[in-house]
This record gives sequence, structure tokens and C-alpha cells, in this order.
Amino acid sequence: MRTYKTDVIDMSVIANRLDGIVREMENTLLRAGRSAVLNMARDFSCSIITGDNRLLATAEGLPVHVIGGERLGEAMTRRHPDLREGDAFLHNDPYAGNTHAADHTLMVPVFVDGVHMFTTLAKAHQADIGNSAPTTYMPFAKDVYEEGALVFTAIKVQRDFTDIDDIITMCRSRIRVPNQWYGDYLAMVGAARIGERGLKALCAKYGLDVIKDYIEDWFDYSEVLMKDTISRMEPGVASGFGVHDPVGDLAPDGLTINVSIEVKPDEGRIVIDLRDNIDCIDGGMNESETCSINNSMTGVLNCLDASVPRNAGSFRCIEVLIRDNCIVGRPKFPHSTSVATTNVGERLVMTTQRIIAERWPGQGMAEGSNGLGPGFAVISGQDTRGGNNATFVNQLFIGSQGGPGGPGYDGWVTFGNSVTNGLMLRDSVEVDEQKYPILIRQMRVRTDSGGVGKWRGAPGIVCEYGPVVDQMTAHYVTDGNVNPPRGVAGGGDAAPSEPYVLREGGAEVSAPLIGSVTLAHGEMVGHRLSGGGGYGNPHDRPAESVRTDVLAGFVSLASARNDYGVVFTSDRIDASLEVDVAATATLRGE
Repeated sequence: MRTYKTDVIDMSVIANRLDGIVREMENTLLRAGRSAVLNMARDFSCSIITGDNRLLATAEGLPVHVIGGERLGEAMTRRHPDLREGDAFLHNDPYAGNTHAADHTLMVPVFVDGVHMFTTLAKAHQADIGNSAPTTYMPFAKDVYEEGALVFTAIKVQRDFTDIDDIITMCRSRIRVPNQWYGDYLAMVGAARIGERGLKALCAKYGLDVIKDYIEDWFDYSEVLMKDTISRMEPGVASGFGVHDPVGDLAPDGLTINVSIEVKPDEGRIVIDLRDNIDCIDGGMNESETCSINNSMTGVLNCLDASVPRNAGSFRCIEVLIRDNCIVGRPKFPHSTSVATTNVGERLVMTTQRIIAERWPGQGMAEGSNGLGPGFAVISGQDTRGGNNATFVNQLFIGSQGGPGGPGYDGWVTFGNSVTNGLMLRDSVEVDEQKYPILIRQMRVRTDSGGVGKWRGAPGIVCEYGPVVDQMTAHYVTDGNVNPPRGVAGGGDAAPSEPYVLREGGAEVSAPLIGSVTLAHGEMVGHRLSGGGGYGNPHDRPAESVRTDVLAGFVSLASARNDYGVVFTSDRIDASLEVDVAATATLRGE
């Protein structure tokens, strides 16, 4: 049996203190960020890695951001073997460990008694990164050159705690919203430095030797817990696939993503194999290496005991096999990975968790939440309100895709996106309308959009918005229209994701699934978002739960009867609604 040098109480206290430091970093970014994508949607993450580049603490970091943080640290230490206190580095290179170019990461090496003990990371999705079009998602960019983003490979941006002005000037001159970017940059620096201060205080309290012992003990303890969790699964191999919707001429039949999973309980290991997939395509839909690994790992981690710490220790038990020049592998430069953090990545999450649900009953979950349609569009234009003429660019997060059902629980209504696992926030309508020249006409639950099941998928929403002054462009990448999220174990599929445009006067016309729409004053773009897939036979769902769903507007009376086999004593959707127990039993028996 493994013996630990760290006292068990100290281990718990230090682990929670490290998570507390990360939360302090996150709170700094949330409150100090300039763009709405940060200070409302919370599209950022903070984490701590060790000086030798092992993931230590993530708190509430988005899985797509924090799993793989060690690769960011490796890029920094490889390029800068002469690190010193007061340094800070900007990194967004998807070929050197980052997710995609839009995720700017600020890294600060933390020294204690002259030893590089930690690195603090603040990763924040940017509203604009200098792309050739005003969006951070470019599915049709043939390569990184056509994409056009500024790419930094662990570039030093601070020396002796002071900005290196040349780098700042470069960013401000090439980004459409320089003041907004610079405000977000300062928030990232503040977050990373807050983490640095907290880690120094922690080491001063316990002493460097105690913290060194804790790190190794914590990783080993986490590995033991993960091995124990996996050891309770049945051994076996299972394969499956998911299909991303068509992507123009790049993939007119869609993109098929194959995943194979092997559970080795005797070894306490799970192996995910992604090598049986197509080569990179000449577009921005390719996964970066980090996204290939973290999104498939997320699909597995969703199905395992959530109390097991997520760090380099527990991750020793999960291996992801990838290959070079693969759409879900290790991209070959200069293939673009512009959309790496979302669409195909979400198919990886969904497909992996669904395979587990099919092969290992009682674990896994259905599919749910994929793609970035108009509810998550990057909007841009000129804000002429008040006599100004300022450029604006920002990604909206007003959509809400329903989460998947799983064994023992319904889908999460505000799940958002599979790669973020419900940890992001939805924009405030009022703040969006103050910050940008837009009107949000509606955001409401979309009845019957979630897959039916013993544990139902959550519904999506319907949202509509448009410019209030001049024209506005919205860029987006819809998925789930042709291939909506699938149910599992007898559960139903979700409704398809449907973008559309409302002309002045209210006439609805079709909108492209992937691309952009330019709206004149009086026009709006709309999005009927998909829900999550259902899990299990819907006739096994308690009739009273169906009644609650009807009253909430999640399920219609027609679906209650036709899909769930539940009959009510009346058609009035109010407090008087009651289940007709005898008629329900008869219908379900039939």
C-alpha cells in the first residue's frame, strides 16, 4: 500500500487552498475582463501547473481549456530555459499545445526560494484576434494564412513585472478592438499575478519541502482513486461514430468521427483510440492536438466518479491514441484549427459518452449540445449610437442548448456546450444591449426540443436578435441540424438545430447552416436550438415528472401522451392539471 509523507488533513487543506487560489484568479478575470465574452459569458479558465509541467489545480476551469495545460507550460520552458521571476508569456499557438488561436493564454512562472515551483495560467477566449474576417471561427479558412490570426508561441510579454511594449503595440495595431483586447490582456495578467501571490503565500506557510511532498502525494492519491473507479467497470472494447453536419464543399456529406474505447479494469486504465479517422481537411474544422485529447477525455470523465480529482495524477489512467495529420489528431502545419474548441470537438465528447452508455449500462449519457449556431454568433459592425462610430466585435452567448440525459438524472437546461460542461454563463440581455447596438427580441424555452426518455434530455431555447442602428454581421457554425443529438438506451433524439432570418415585417427565410448573415436595421437572425438526447424508455418516466415538464413548458401535452404515454384529466396547463392514473396505465400497457 502506498504511504504518503503528507498528513491526510494537510493534504485536504492544501488541495482546497490551491483550488481557492484558482478561484481567486477566475474572479479577477470575471470582474476585470473588458469584453462581454469574458465578463458575462465566462469563456475563460485558470489553472496551476507544476514547474515541471504537470496539471495540478483547475477549480472550475472549462475542460476544453484546462486539460492539456501541461503542453502550454512545455512550450514556455522549451523556448525559454532561462526563466526568471517577473516574466510573463503570451501563448496561443495551436501547434505548440494551445487549443486554438482565439484562446490567448497568459503564463507566469512562479519562483519560490529561487526554484521554479509552479506556473499560473489564465486562458481567455478573445472577441477578436486579427483574423481576416471579424470572427474567431473560420470553418472555410484553407490554412492558417487565410485564417489570419496573430499567433504567439510562448512570447515574453513582461520582464521584471513590466510590459514589453513592442508586443502590446503589435496586438493593438492588428486587432479590430484594441482597447477591448488590452483590457482583457490586463485582466489575464492580473489573474496570473494573483495566483503567483497566493502560491508564494502557501509555500511560506507550509515550507517548500512540505509542498514538494504534497504535490507527489496528491498526484499518487488521485491516481489511486481513478484506478479504483475504473476497476469497477467491466473489461471490454467498444467503438462508435458521430457525424458532424455537412460543411459546404469541404464535407458535403458531413464529417464522420470514429472513436474506440477500451476499458482495462485490472490495470485501472482506459484507452481512447482516435487514429481511425480522416486526414486533416483544408478548412478550420480540424482539431488541435490538445483539443483532440481533452475533448475525448471529457467524454470519458463525464462517465466517471466526479469526486476523483482531475489532475495529472488521475489522468495517468487515461490514454488517448492519436496520429499525425488527422482531423482529430495532431494537425500538420499549416492546416487551420480555427474551430477546434467547438464543433468537431463537441462531437468527440458526445460520441465518447454515448459509446460508454451503450456498452456499459448504468454509465455514460446521451448526446447533447453541439455547434455554435446564431445563438453563439460573433457579431460585428459599427456602433453609431450617441454620434460615435466605433467598431464592435464580440461573441454572443445567448443561446442555450439542452444537456443530455443520463442514468439517474435529466439533462441540464443551461448546459450550453459539451466542451464546457455547463460551466460557462449565459449573457445578460440588458448588458448586451447596453454594450452593443443590438436588440434581443426573445429568449424562451423551445418546447419538445429535448429527447424523450426515462431521463429526458433538456430542451433548447429559441432566440432572436438584430441591429438597432446600422447593419450588423453575424458569423456562426451550426451543427445538429442534419444530425441532431441522439438518445441512448431507448431514449429519443433531440430536435434539430435551426437557424433562420426574420426580414423586416416578420417574414421568416432560411439562413445558411454555416457562414454569416448581414442584417439591416429591422431584420433579425433567429435560432431554434436543439436539446439533449434522452436516456431510457420514456414510458418508464414517472407520470408526475412528465406533469412537471408540461407545466414548465419543456414537454407539450401531445408529446406527454404520444411519447410518454401519460394522460391528463384536462387540457388546461395550470395548477389544476392532474394525471389520469388509470388511463395512463392503460395507454402505457398498450
